[in-house]
Amino acid sequence: MDFKEIMKQNRGYCSKHTDMPAELQLKAKELCWEYNQTGPSEKEKRSNILKELLGTCHPLTFIEPLFRCDYGFNIHTHGLAVINYNCVILDTSPVYIGANAFIAPGVCLACSGHAVFPTQRAEGIGTSKPITIEDDVWIGANATVCGGVTIGKGSVIGAGSVVNKDIPAGVIAVGNPCRVLRKITEEDIINLSVEQGNF
Repeated sequence: MDFKEIMKQNRGYCSKHTDMPAELQLKAKELCWEYNQTGPSEKEKRSNILKELLGTCHPLTFIEPLFRCDYGFNIHTHGLAVINYNCVILDTSPVYIGANAFIAPGVCLACSGHAVFPTQRAEGIGTSKPITIEDDVWIGANATVCGGVTIGKGSVIGAGSVVNKDIPAGVIAVGNPCRVLRKITEEDIINLSVEQGNF
Protein backbone atom coordinates (compact mmCIF):
# COMPACT_ATOMS: atom_id res chain seq x y z
CA MET A 1 0.00 0.00 0.00
CA ASP A 2 1.46 3.39 -0.95
CA PHE A 3 1.39 6.19 1.58
CA LYS A 4 -1.44 8.06 -0.13
CA GLU A 5 -3.67 5.03 0.46
CA ILE A 6 -2.67 5.00 4.15
CA MET A 7 -3.59 8.69 4.36
CA LYS A 8 -7.02 8.02 2.81
CA GLN A 9 -7.99 5.39 5.38
CA ASN A 10 -10.57 6.31 8.00
CA ARG A 11 -8.24 5.62 10.93
CA GLY A 12 -5.27 7.20 12.66
CA TYR A 13 -1.64 6.58 11.76
CA CYS A 14 1.91 7.63 12.66
CA SER A 15 4.48 8.80 10.12
CA LYS A 16 7.87 10.35 9.51
CA HIS A 17 8.07 13.58 7.55
CA THR A 18 9.81 11.69 4.75
CA ASP A 19 6.71 9.49 4.30
CA MET A 20 4.48 12.38 3.27
CA PRO A 21 3.97 12.76 -0.52
CA ALA A 22 5.47 16.19 -1.15
CA GLU A 23 4.48 16.23 -4.83
CA LEU A 24 0.79 15.93 -3.88
CA GLN A 25 1.12 18.73 -1.36
CA LEU A 26 2.73 20.91 -4.03
CA LYS A 27 -0.26 20.30 -6.32
CA ALA A 28 -2.65 21.36 -3.54
CA LYS A 29 -0.59 24.50 -2.84
CA GLU A 30 -0.69 25.44 -6.52
CA LEU A 31 -4.45 24.92 -6.73
CA CYS A 32 -5.07 26.85 -3.50
CA TRP A 33 -2.92 29.70 -4.79
CA GLU A 34 -4.87 29.74 -8.05
CA TYR A 35 -8.18 29.63 -6.17
CA ASN A 36 -7.15 32.49 -3.91
CA GLN A 37 -6.39 34.70 -6.94
CA THR A 38 -9.92 34.37 -8.36
CA GLY A 39 -12.32 37.29 -8.36
CA PRO A 40 -15.71 37.26 -6.64
CA SER A 41 -17.54 36.94 -9.97
CA GLU A 42 -15.47 33.95 -11.21
CA LYS A 43 -17.87 31.36 -9.83
CA GLU A 44 -17.35 28.81 -12.58
CA LYS A 45 -13.56 29.01 -12.31
CA ARG A 46 -13.76 28.55 -8.54
CA SER A 47 -16.05 25.56 -8.95
CA ASN A 48 -13.70 23.92 -11.46
CA ILE A 49 -10.68 24.38 -9.20
CA LEU A 50 -12.54 22.89 -6.22
CA LYS A 51 -13.56 19.87 -8.32
CA GLU A 52 -9.89 19.28 -9.11
CA LEU A 53 -8.67 19.97 -5.58
CA LEU A 54 -11.16 18.16 -3.33
CA GLY A 55 -11.65 14.42 -3.06
CA THR A 56 -15.45 14.80 -3.12
CA CYS A 57 -16.89 18.16 -4.09
CA HIS A 58 -20.66 18.61 -3.86
CA PRO A 59 -21.96 21.23 -6.35
CA LEU A 60 -23.12 23.38 -3.41
CA THR A 61 -19.62 23.77 -1.98
CA PHE A 62 -18.79 27.46 -1.48
CA ILE A 63 -15.39 28.46 -0.09
CA GLU A 64 -14.33 32.07 0.35
CA PRO A 65 -10.66 32.90 -0.21
CA LEU A 66 -8.25 32.77 1.41
CA PHE A 67 -8.35 28.99 1.69
CA ARG A 68 -5.52 26.58 2.38
CA CYS A 69 -5.23 22.83 2.72
CA ASP A 70 -2.46 20.24 2.79
CA TYR A 71 -3.61 17.82 0.08
CA GLY A 72 -7.23 18.41 -0.92
CA PHE A 73 -7.93 14.81 -1.97
CA ASN A 74 -8.82 14.00 1.65
CA ILE A 75 -11.55 16.67 1.88
CA HIS A 76 -15.09 15.47 1.16
CA THR A 77 -18.20 17.67 1.06
CA HIS A 78 -21.58 15.92 1.02
CA GLY A 79 -24.10 18.74 0.54
CA LEU A 80 -24.31 22.49 0.97
CA ALA A 81 -21.03 23.61 2.55
CA VAL A 82 -20.44 27.30 3.28
CA ILE A 83 -16.82 27.81 4.27
CA ASN A 84 -15.95 31.40 5.09
CA TYR A 85 -12.73 33.42 4.85
CA ASN A 86 -9.32 32.15 6.00
CA CYS A 87 -10.19 28.51 6.60
CA VAL A 88 -7.29 26.05 6.94
CA ILE A 89 -7.79 22.29 6.56
CA LEU A 90 -4.81 20.06 7.38
CA ASP A 91 -6.16 17.00 5.62
CA THR A 92 -3.45 14.43 6.28
CA SER A 93 -6.45 12.16 7.03
CA PRO A 94 -9.98 12.29 5.62
CA VAL A 95 -12.14 15.28 6.51
CA TYR A 96 -15.85 14.62 6.00
CA ILE A 97 -18.08 17.70 5.85
CA GLY A 98 -21.79 16.93 6.01
CA ALA A 99 -24.70 18.68 4.30
CA ASN A 100 -25.65 22.18 5.44
CA ALA A 101 -22.31 22.81 7.12
CA PHE A 102 -21.53 26.41 8.06
CA ILE A 103 -17.86 27.00 8.81
CA ALA A 104 -17.10 30.54 9.96
CA PRO A 105 -14.02 32.70 9.26
CA GLY A 106 -10.66 31.59 10.64
CA VAL A 107 -11.62 27.98 11.39
CA CYS A 108 -8.85 25.36 11.41
CA LEU A 109 -9.60 21.65 10.89
CA ALA A 110 -6.35 19.92 11.86
CA CYS A 111 -6.04 16.17 11.34
CA SER A 112 -2.28 16.27 11.80
CA GLY A 113 -0.25 16.45 14.98
CA HIS A 114 3.37 16.20 16.08
CA ALA A 115 5.01 13.77 18.48
CA VAL A 116 4.76 14.94 22.09
CA PHE A 117 8.19 13.57 23.02
CA PRO A 118 10.65 16.30 21.94
CA THR A 119 13.34 14.18 20.29
CA GLN A 120 10.73 12.39 18.19
CA ARG A 121 9.18 15.72 17.24
CA ALA A 122 12.60 16.99 16.16
CA GLU A 123 12.96 13.88 13.97
CA GLY A 124 9.74 14.79 12.14
CA ILE A 125 7.52 12.07 13.62
CA GLY A 126 3.84 12.93 13.57
CA THR A 127 0.32 11.60 13.86
CA SER A 128 -2.94 12.01 11.97
CA LYS A 129 -6.60 11.17 12.60
CA PRO A 130 -9.78 11.81 10.56
CA ILE A 131 -12.33 14.54 11.28
CA THR A 132 -16.07 14.11 10.73
CA ILE A 133 -18.50 17.03 10.70
CA GLU A 134 -22.02 15.62 10.49
CA ASP A 135 -24.99 17.29 8.75
CA ASP A 136 -26.31 20.70 9.87
CA VAL A 137 -23.27 21.70 11.95
CA TRP A 138 -22.23 25.32 12.48
CA ILE A 139 -18.63 25.97 13.58
CA GLY A 140 -18.07 29.48 14.94
CA ALA A 141 -15.27 31.89 14.02
CA ASN A 142 -11.66 30.99 14.86
CA ALA A 143 -12.53 27.57 16.27
CA THR A 144 -10.04 24.70 15.95
CA VAL A 145 -11.15 21.09 15.44
CA CYS A 146 -8.46 18.50 16.22
CA GLY A 147 -7.84 15.13 14.61
CA GLY A 148 -10.01 12.21 15.67
CA VAL A 149 -13.04 14.40 16.43
CA THR A 150 -16.64 13.88 15.28
CA ILE A 151 -19.10 16.75 15.67
CA GLY A 152 -22.65 15.41 15.85
CA LYS A 153 -25.57 16.34 13.62
CA GLY A 154 -27.05 19.79 14.16
CA SER A 155 -24.57 20.95 16.79
CA VAL A 156 -23.08 24.44 17.14
CA ILE A 157 -19.46 25.06 18.14
CA GLY A 158 -18.87 28.43 19.78
CA ALA A 159 -16.39 30.94 18.39
CA GLY A 160 -12.80 30.41 19.51
CA SER A 161 -13.39 26.88 20.80
CA VAL A 162 -10.77 24.12 20.67
CA VAL A 163 -12.55 20.84 19.94
CA ASN A 164 -10.36 17.91 21.00
CA LYS A 165 -13.11 15.40 21.88
CA ASP A 166 -16.28 14.21 20.14
CA ILE A 167 -19.32 16.47 20.45
CA PRO A 168 -22.78 14.83 20.48
CA ALA A 169 -25.65 15.76 18.19
CA GLY A 170 -28.00 18.66 18.84
CA VAL A 171 -25.99 20.70 21.33
CA ILE A 172 -24.18 24.01 21.73
CA ALA A 173 -20.57 23.40 22.81
CA VAL A 174 -18.00 26.07 23.66
CA GLY A 175 -14.61 26.67 25.21
CA ASN A 176 -11.06 25.41 25.41
CA PRO A 177 -11.28 22.50 25.71
CA CYS A 178 -14.72 22.51 24.08
CA ARG A 179 -17.53 21.23 26.33
CA VAL A 180 -21.28 20.89 25.93
CA LEU A 181 -23.05 24.00 27.19
CA ARG A 182 -26.65 22.90 26.58
CA LYS A 183 -29.01 21.14 24.19
CA ILE A 184 -30.57 22.98 21.27
CA THR A 185 -34.34 23.23 21.82
CA GLU A 186 -37.40 24.74 20.16
CA GLU A 187 -36.80 27.85 22.26
CA ASP A 188 -33.87 28.55 19.90
CA ILE A 189 -36.22 29.00 16.91
CA ILE A 190 -36.11 32.59 15.66
CA ASN A 191 -39.57 34.14 15.41
CA LEU A 192 -39.61 35.80 11.97
CA SER A 193 -42.88 37.54 12.75
CA VAL A 194 -41.17 39.70 15.38
CA GLU A 195 -40.65 43.28 14.21
CA GLN A 196 -37.27 43.61 12.52
CA GLY A 197 -34.62 45.01 14.82
CA ASN A 198 -36.12 43.56 18.02
CA PHE A 199 -34.20 40.30 18.07
